[in-house]
Amino acid sequence: MKKIFVLILSIFISCDGVQYGEKNEIGNSYYFNSIYGKNSNLGTKEKPFKSLDYLDKIELYNGDKILLSNGSTFLNTIELVNKNGIEISNYQADSINKLPTINSKGKIASVFIENSSNININNIEITANGGGANEFLHKKLKSDLRSGILYLVTDKKEHNNLEITNVSIKDVFYENQGFIRDKKEVKTPNGTQNYGWGIRILNLSENGNLENITIQDSEFINISHTAIRLIGKRNNQFKNINILKNKVFKTGGPGMVFNSTTNLLAKNNDINYTGSNDDPRKWGRGSGLWTWGSSYGLITNNSFQNANGPADSAGCHIDFNCNDIIVENNLSRNNAGGFIEILGTNFNCSYRNNVSINDGYRIKGKKNAFQEGKTFWLSGYSGKGNERKGPYNSYIYGNYIYVGKEIIPKIAVDKKAKGVFVANNIFYFENDPVMVLGDQYKPDSGGKLEIENVFFENNLFLKNHWPKNVLIQPSNNIYTNSFYQAFLDDAGLLDDNGYSVNHTYNYPYPKFFSNIKIDYINGDSNGLWKGF
Repeated sequence: MKKIFVLILSIFISCDGVQYGEKNEIGNSYYFNSIYGKNSNLGTKEKPFKSLDYLDKIELYNGDKILLSNGSTFLNTIELVNKNGIEISNYQADSINKLPTINSKGKIASVFIENSSNININNIEITANGGGANEFLHKKLKSDLRSGILYLVTDKKEHNNLEITNVSIKDVFYENQGFIRDKKEVKTPNGTQNYGWGIRILNLSENGNLENITIQDSEFINISHTAIRLIGKRNNQFKNINILKNKVFKTGGPGMVFNSTTNLLAKNNDINYTGSNDDPRKWGRGSGLWTWGSSYGLITNNSFQNANGPADSAGCHIDFNCNDIIVENNLSRNNAGGFIEILGTNFNCSYRNNVSINDGYRIKGKKNAFQEGKTFWLSGYSGKGNERKGPYNSYIYGNYIYVGKEIIPKIAVDKKAKGVFVANNIFYFENDPVMVLGDQYKPDSGGKLEIENVFFENNLFLKNHWPKNVLIQPSNNIYTNSFYQAFLDDAGLLDDNGYSVNHTYNYPYPKFFSNIKIDYINGDSNGLWKGF
């Protein structure tokens, strides 16, 4: 009994012997109000702290809450290092409904987390517009950066449960306004300089890991690089990631990047104007979403629109070293880099039942572009200097693909590809498509070769104009323009100007496809199909 009493007492007493905060259902709640609070208060709801500096005087335990008053603005970083079961949220103060803001200009992050489990962050706003070099740089980080939320794994432990809900992250930049990046910076694979990030989760340990990550109902607006980026370890991937109902708008880099993850669900996200160059501090290049070195991902019911950049910048692309990534039921529209992009050493990846409108309009050599935009691209690229391999077992079926009069559709299929299934798609090209070489650093040299295991049947084309020099050729397909009105009526895709007016992602098959059979074929990791 005496031990229990001492434990309870420690929850209420800070490291300097003063009792702060007030009891909640599990632990203790600490209240902060930048408008009415005082630094001499004890952090209760009636007498809140004014500054986040007072967190330095509090020893946090499982079940504790850091509660920020609506309408307040705080100029500091909340640090959670080796903490478990902590919640960061808001509370109602007076009648103010605006969420509290953490402005971490000049800091490494608004919320910095390291080696911690069961962390819940909700109902706050974050901004960090510049400030240059941080006073604090983590010794394991290779370069300085600025993030809205930064999570690091640096120990050998397995950590669990990071949940971020209803968080608004806006205007996150490393450099101050007026800074102009060198034009060559956008040609580097991910940028070499210092940037601002929305949420960045890094595994810097060979043995430690983080499982069960949820980011939902949040928004990311005007970020100098990527809104959400996870970088795990190839041999120890982040596990069980749910990215749900988020909004991304005008990021300088990609919208979302999942590097070395397994069991990913990205659903109902709205990603628009990635690769934005409207601020010279932004990178100016980026796909809506991409995966690398990841396994078992479902990317479904999202909207990817208006991706910009001289390379990459597709709606959603599958970078190399992935397996079992499914891109389905998404809207992809007006993305410079294109629609279908599956790179090398990928196994069993699929684009199915998506809608693509005017993707792949970029022209190599124009407006600083050094890579062609492509409607359809299977690439053997497996890393700079590496032998080209695959992709193996690429499934492309049930997609509506429309390319209007202002764009020449471009097709690239690497001769290292093996196993290609293309069926039950509608390819509606206003112009004749052309074959181009896949141009990722050193492109495939082209030339004739018969790719193994190709099924390219049961598709609808406006006319027989698939390029004859592409290494996969259609057969047993429908070539007609008589179904165009049915295409419009059944799918509900286009208005009178040829643009989407519908953000419903579960598009039905057109009526005239109802009797066409689709074959489901099981593949193995050796790139050989079973089931023919």
